[in-house]
Formats: sequence, C-alpha cells, structure tokens
Amino acid sequence: MSNPDIRLGVDIGGTFTDLALDVAGTLHTTKLLTTHAAPEQAILDGVAEVCAAAGITPGELGLVIHGTTLATNALIERKGAKTAFLTTAGFRDVIEIRTESRFDQYDLNIDLPPPLIPREDRHIVAGRIAASGRELQPLDEEAVGRFARDVRDAGFESVAVGLIHSYVNPSHETRAGEIIAAEAPGLSVSLSSQVSPQMREFERFNTVCANAFVKPLMASYLTRLVERLKEAGASCPVFLMHSGGGLISVEAAVAYPVRLLESGPAGGAIYAAHIAARHGLDRVLSFDMGGTTAKICLIENRTPRTARTFEVARTTRFAKGSGMPISIPVIEMVEIGAGGGSLARVDALRQVRVGPESAGSEPGPACYGLGGARPAVTDADLILGKLDAESFAGGDIPLFPANAIEALDDHIGKPLDLDATEAARAVAEIVDETMANAARAHAVESGKDLGSFTMIAFGGAAPLHAARLCDKLGIGACLVPPGAGVGSAIGFLRAPFGYETVRGAYAKLSTLTGVWLADILGALEAEARAVVAEGYRGEAEPVVERKAFMRYEGQGWEIPVALDDLALGHDAADALRAAFEAEYARLFGRPLDGLDIEVMNWSVRVASPPARIDPVGPVDRTDALAASGTRAVYDTGRQDWTRAGVVAREELAPGLSTQGPAVVQERETTTVLPTGRIVVALPDGTLRIERSAP
Repeated sequence: MSNPDIRLGVDIGGTFTDLALDVAGTLHTTKLLTTHAAPEQAILDGVAEVCAAAGITPGELGLVIHGTTLATNALIERKGAKTAFLTTAGFRDVIEIRTESRFDQYDLNIDLPPPLIPREDRHIVAGRIAASGRELQPLDEEAVGRFARDVRDAGFESVAVGLIHSYVNPSHETRAGEIIAAEAPGLSVSLSSQVSPQMREFERFNTVCANAFVKPLMASYLTRLVERLKEAGASCPVFLMHSGGGLISVEAAVAYPVRLLESGPAGGAIYAAHIAARHGLDRVLSFDMGGTTAKICLIENRTPRTARTFEVARTTRFAKGSGMPISIPVIEMVEIGAGGGSLARVDALRQVRVGPESAGSEPGPACYGLGGARPAVTDADLILGKLDAESFAGGDIPLFPANAIEALDDHIGKPLDLDATEAARAVAEIVDETMANAARAHAVESGKDLGSFTMIAFGGAAPLHAARLCDKLGIGACLVPPGAGVGSAIGFLRAPFGYETVRGAYAKLSTLTGVWLADILGALEAEARAVVAEGYRGEAEPVVERKAFMRYEGQGWEIPVALDDLALGHDAADALRAAFEAEYARLFGRPLDGLDIEVMNWSVRVASPPARIDPVGPVDRTDALAASGTRAVYDTGRQDWTRAGVVAREELAPGLSTQGPAVVQERETTTVLPTGRIVVALPDGTLRIERSAP
C-alpha cells in the first residue's frame, strides 16, 4: 500500500538518470546511464535499486516527481513530430522573419536557427481579431476544415494554431481547434491562446510551434512511464517538475510539454535555493554540471531569478537573440554544452574546443568502453587523476584509462604535438574557462559582482571542477551538499506544487478600473489554483504572488512590478502607478514625468506553502582527517602533478577537515581539492571548500 510520506525524485539527463528516494527523511540515491531508446527503462531499473536499498517495495511509493530534458533535446536535435502551423493571413512568415533585433548587427553572415516549421508546412486562414479583442473579420471555417483534412491526409501528427491577438480574444483559435479536432481527431492540437497567451507574435507563435512539435513525443513517453510504473507495482501519482520551479500533473504536462523544457535544471536551482536557505546565504551562484550540460543560476535572498522567456538552441554561445525564444515562466539560468560527456576537438585554427556536442550515454566517453572513440571531459578528468577507474559510480561503471589515452592522443595530442596528459590538461582548462566565461557573462547581464557570492556545486561533474571555477571567478567559498551527484533529483523532492499563469491584457493606467483589474487577476488565479489543486492536498492556504509587467508609454520593453502588497480596489490605478515608479527609480535612478503608464502582461503564481527549513548551526571544531591513501592528481593550484590524499566522504564527520591537494570520493561524484583550498564538513554533511590560511 502506498505511503504518502515516501517520495521519489527522478531526473533524466542526456547522459545519466538520477534517482533520489526519501523515506522518513532518509535519502537513498543512485545514478544510471540513460537509455535513450526507452528512457523509462532506466527509471524502472533505478526504482528497483533504490527501493531494495531502502527495504521497501515499489507499491509503497507515495509520489513520483519527474524531470527530464527529453523535450529540450527534441527541440535542439529537431527530432519531434511532423507539425503544421495555421496562422492568420499575412503572418505566415513571422517565425522566420523573427524581429528586427540582431545580436551582432555588424555580422553580414549572422547565423540564426531556422524556423521549427518550414514554410511549406505553414498555412494561412482568413479572419481577424483587433488588438482590442473586437472581431474585424470572421474566421473562414471552411478553410480551416480544408486545412485539417489536408494535413491529416499528408501524415502530419501535430498542429499548432497561432492567430493574431488571440491572447485577448481566443474565440477564433478555439473555434479552429474544434474544427480540426472534428475533421482530424487523431491530430494533436496546440493553441497559442492556451500555451502562451501573451502579446508579441514571434515569441507566441514560436512557443506554440515548439509545444506542438514535442507534444506527441512527450505524451507517448509519459503514458508509457505511468503504465510501466504501474506494472512494476507503483500505482502512486506521478508529477512533473516544470520550468518555473513547481510541480504539475502528468495531464497538464501532456497538454503543455513546452513547460517542461527546463524541468531538470529547475530542480537543481530549487535544490541550491534550499541549501542556501539552510546555510543563511543570500548571494549564491548555483553550479550544476552533469554529463551533457552545465547550468549556472544566480540565487539572491534564497530565491532563484525568474524570467518570462528563455532561448533554446543558441547558434552563438552566450549571445542573446541567437536562439529559439520560448515564452513561458522559467527559472533564469545560462545553460551550456559543457558536461562530463562534452566532446573535445581541434578546430581549423588549431585550437582546442569542447562541446556542445556530447557523447551522452550511448556510446559515452571513450573511457566507458562502450564504443566511444572521441575524447570527452570525463576522459580528461580520468587521465588527470580526478576520477578513480575502480570506484566510478560506486564501481558500477568501470572506466578504461587506456581508451581515454588513445582518444585524447588521436584527436587532441597528435594534431597539436602533445602527449595524452598535456591533451587532457588542455581539455580540462578549456572546459573550465568556458564555464567561467558563461558565469561572468550571466553576472554582467544581471549587474552582479560574483566576488561576494558563494558557489553551490552539484551534479555528477560539478564537484570535480568547482574549486578551479571558484579560482577563475574570484569566489572564496563553495558548498558541496549531501547527495550532490543527484542534486536535481533531490531538488524535485523540495519543490512546491506551483503554477504561474501569464496573460497579455493591455491597459493604460489613465483608463484602468478596479473592476476590470479584479476580473483579470481573478481569472488568472482561478486557472493557477486549478492546476495546483491537482496535487496539493494540504490544509494551509496556497501562497499567491501577482505581478504586472509595465512600461512608460512609448517604451519598447517592460519591467515586472509586484502587486502583492498593494490595495487594488477603487484606486487601483494610483497604487499601480506608485509601485511602478518606485521600481523604475530603483532600476534606473529616477521616474519620468508627464508620461502615461502601460501594462502589457499580468501574471499570477499559486504555490503550496514553503516547507519549514531548519538552519544549519556553526561547526564545532575543525580537526584534520588523515587520508586513507593517496593517488597522483594534476593539481591546478600548483600547475603540476602531486600526490593527493584520498578521503571517503562518509568518513568526513561534521567538524573534520582535509587540506588540499586531496580528493573526496562518494558514490555519485568526487570533490577535487587543489593546493590552497581546505574542505570542512558542516553539521548537515555539506562540504565547505574555502581558501586555506597562507
């Protein structure tokens, strides 16, 4: 019989599938290679493993919380459903024309991602809604019917519908969806007024196309997962982590899979925020490095930064505007192809490059012995002594140093006249500098100085590189929390049931009324509450957060303004004006006089109340723990080889410390400590890496 207090977090990445089982506060974790042909298989294998370790049966699971990069990978690799797009006459090429913005205005050969749906699969229909919501021209329903029959007969699997101004009046889109469903009941249909009801056609159209593109794939996968879990005896509810950092039902995830694009990384950010709160940290750089990508997120006041849009598949690294925009609420972070499986190569200029291409789990890095012949970051880490070939993944995945040496020599060493060790050093240094550059760029865009931040490192590869990254960024301290190797999966267990609704509803404060505003916010809150109610069963009232996205009339972009402390009654316009001007002055120095203020979008987030977090007290002592052995490790502090002490993490009891050079080994990851750094075990088992006394 299921026990609601037993919860399982599952994170599917491009290389590894991570599981974290919480039984009465005790965590049982494991890490398996992802099975790409049937992603659910690794989950089932992991469920059997962690349940056996905990002494329970799958039938006792009370809740499964899942996050995955499958939707993201499908978009990046263009491996989704055969999709058609229906839009208003005159707007067929919006997703190809994009906007007038150019991320590099002087590059005549600027490289932009091609539209997700090619021109021949984009169709138009007569009918027009005005920006006010008034119907200017009726929808050509006969043309919609012909479109549905044509795409059905042509073998299309999915349809995206994006009509002009449907965010303010969805009647045409709703009717088009009904006609398509009647004429072609087997087609998957996505409406922009449901997926992303916000103004700005390019972003809205692109988002609904992305939703339609991955919808059949995710529906098939999630259906198989639930069925196979039931066959294994786990009949408990399954919830998905969405990009905004909350949990939604399988049904909601199937309808809006675009909300899952950053689900795994969002779990990691939630995990880092939880650790920050426990340790009383208000300025944190979250560093999540897995097998395929590295994710960097700024967390301030114990809350991850959020945004309403993000980009997938950037064609130019770190360049905003070079990717595919997705208009959904998301935890803001920078994600780059720099993971343990990222492949290294020598380019035409005889420079070492790492990523974004990844070896994944099939065939994996060369040292896995599964057929990979090209060198990956993991191969370099193995040759540099950061990894132990015998104890990787608890000994479940044997590593073969000879394979790594051969791959590094063939693809890096020989082209540059380096031996395998020098080639490994080059790969490690390049990937570390790539991640440091990403963190710097993210901090500069946010106006932050990373020198005052603490790093929290998790993911299978992050503790291997964290100390070196801290040195490059000028960060003094780094925390490696318990279970760091499966951090995102643990983060799922900490996530609230939550959902944010966003809607474009234009208004000028000079004409806004309290009644109109109450209707808008009330409808958004009701929608969000309905989604949260599918999973939250607590007695405490959910937390509600409201925002307006506002600007001065004539400006091109808006800023978010919190509404929760405002009295939005009869004098709502005055309250909104005062709140906007205060926020504008905080950001830009002073408000502007004589201009009306516009509200472009509104959002309401409803979430289950945050769990109580017990703070971690100070460490009682810092006695040195003698290493159980040593091994040769390339020490970035000395820029030379050295004998590093080897310590098992479970032996680092609270208050014990180890001086670098050293490696701290555990089942899912390894923490590398260069010369000049010391690690101290804190009362909750977290490792704190800091500069040692001179």
